Amino acid sequence: MEIRKALVVGAGQMGSGIAQVLAQAGVQVVLNDIKPEFLERGIGVITKNLSRDVEKGRKTEEEKAAVLARILPTTNMGEAHDAQLAIEAATENMEIKKNIFRQMDEVLPAGAILATNTSSLPITEIAAVTSRPELVIGMHFMNPVPVMKLVEIIRGLATTQEVYQSIEDLTKKMEKVPVEVQDFPGFVANRILMPMINEAIYCVYEGVSSVEDVDQVMKLGMNHPMGPLTLADFIGLDTCLAIMEVLHEGFGDSKYRPCPLLRKYVKAGWLGKKTGRGFYQY
Repeated sequence: MEIRKALVVGAGQMGSGIAQVLAQAGVQVVLNDIKPEFLERGIGVITKNLSRDVEKGRKTEEEKAAVLARILPTTNMGEAHDAQLAIEAATENMEIKKNIFRQMDEVLPAGAILATNTSSLPITEIAAVTSRPELVIGMHFMNPVPVMKLVEIIRGLATTQEVYQSIEDLTKKMEKVPVEVQDFPGFVANRILMPMINEAIYCVYEGVSSVEDVDQVMKLGMNHPMGPLTLADFIGLDTCLAIMEVLHEGFGDSKYRPCPLLRKYVKAGWLGKKTGRGFYQY
């Protein structure tokens, strides 16, 4: 199936990035969120990204204008009644995602694919609330979406090969690299990344080393571009905690137990860069 028009639900950091790369690939995008100010902020981020591309000579002003013209920001999901694809990019919460999928299932025509950008939640469980589980799939983009090449494509229990192929083709059209993943907690990226971040937090919690020194070890010793605690702040500590809880519950293994210090920071509202304070102050 050729994807000519797509709905993106959620105009935050991930949703706006997904809308941008879809529009750059020539797809008409309906960008939906619950409040006009969320949409304005999302369009502002896209405009800023495209302006930077123009400044660096990667795009012309005409190309920037064409990309923006392909994005329709709206609080009315019904604008996507003739779309071939919907991608949900809401917060990492199962009930919120299920409610959005029920809405998308009602709005989009029969045969349209419903995708989730979840970073850890089960695709099969999300698909079960729809009338089309065979057309539900995971598309886990990396942050920041316009820059990062990887997309984990996750099959649910009922996902058809045709749906997988359509999403793989679209991923390549967006100049991303698709990786096929089965429906296990955390998929591949976060099953490996989050326990590392959690262990780094334990090193601070147990007094093994300071925040700065833990990050320095991983940057200089393991050649990571940024330390795990800086990365946690960029991801959002609430998101890190949510993913660790999915891993812990999904596998029932104590090695995935979220560090108490991570829980404490989240309860304090220290969520990282987005709130101005996490392991570092911003």
